[in-house]
Amino acid sequence: MLSVVNDDGTTPNGSLIDEIVREGARRMLAAALEAEVNAYIAELADQRDETGRRLVVCNGYHQPRKVTTAAGAVEVKAPRVNDKRVDEATGERKRFSSAILPPWCRKSPKISEVLPLLYLHGLSSGDFVPALEHFLGSSAGLSPATVTRLTQQWQADHAAFMDRDLSEVDYVYVRADGIHLNVRLEEAKACVLVLVGVRADGSKELVALKDGYRESAESWADLMRDCARRGMRAPVLAVGDGALGFWKALAEVFPATREQRCWVHKTANVLDALPKSAQPGAKKAIQDIYNAEDRDHAVQAIKTFAKLYGAKFPKAVKKVTDDQEQLLAFFGFPAEHWIHLRTANPIESTFATVRLRTKVTRGAGSRTAALAMVFKLVESAQARWRAVNAPHLVALVRAGARFERGQLVQRPEAVAA
Repeated sequence: MLSVVNDDGTTPNGSLIDEIVREGARRMLAAALEAEVNAYIAELADQRDETGRRLVVCNGYHQPRKVTTAAGAVEVKAPRVNDKRVDEATGERKRFSSAILPPWCRKSPKISEVLPLLYLHGLSSGDFVPALEHFLGSSAGLSPATVTRLTQQWQADHAAFMDRDLSEVDYVYVRADGIHLNVRLEEAKACVLVLVGVRADGSKELVALKDGYRESAESWADLMRDCARRGMRAPVLAVGDGALGFWKALAEVFPATREQRCWVHKTANVLDALPKSAQPGAKKAIQDIYNAEDRDHAVQAIKTFAKLYGAKFPKAVKKVTDDQEQLLAFFGFPAEHWIHLRTANPIESTFATVRLRTKVTRGAGSRTAALAMVFKLVESAQARWRAVNAPHLVALVRAGARFERGQLVQRPEAVAA
């Protein structure tokens, strides 16, 4: 039931709107648990003993318990199932286990997702209870010991992730970037090296995440050697910033992989070499290059850019002309993929949230703990990454299909003699 509203519009448990949300969540959860139990019992209605009585029946309710959710603390009374069936293999009684509310559950997955954000933000494990108890209406599942266990589990998850077998996964495209975060790593100039891959089905996922020194070639080579050791195939195309030591490492470990420089990073580098008065026009000229209809038009746009700015700003123009082949590599792939291949910016976008949460702190404890927190944040963000356009074409790229002007080149039929 809802609480009595005070004269100031509050209730004993907070504001009226919070109370309504929690009550609605409680009722919906109760109804879902009832429906789950009823479906389980109905499915096994034909299971009876020698006297004809059902072996699986409802048997009241478990003791109430509070579950911490995004709507606050919700008190739950889960239906209890009496399952008298016996497992023939083990000789033990079978048990009903709710998929909605497992017996051990004291907080929703969304709350677990919030904890690494707060931890990265500098909140110590001892501060979780006072910080969240008032907001959520309960301290259930938020004790310092619980948070400590979670951080240990996150570290174990990250270690297992970095040791998983990659021989069964095929990353056709990869994006690479070195992310500098204000977290406590072993070296003052350490950064987080990130590889994000596009699988043959078009989906994107994190490939590797490890700390490295100054984005150096040796740090990247160590990361990619480890990926190769675990069975990773050479990607068809790699995308990254031109300043990375990644490219030297890529040539060593996966020499057959083609290179694509990130246009977002390149644009920023070129504009930094120009006076502010020239930057708006130069930016538009650069956009004309990577937004060109095809490679031929892009080459012509580079010539136009060089003609307009080469006399006064040769260093800025050289940044484009020296990397022309690597900047235009994406034109040799499906047109639907161009928007995904010409920049590594999605990695930056993902880590923008991480940076916001690490800006005010020197880190989350040890190097291992810091990397584990970053890993959990990216793992959470990964669920929201969308697949590339025309995902069915990714497998054709891996198969070696040729694309001209962004279109698949069909093999000409043999002409009969």
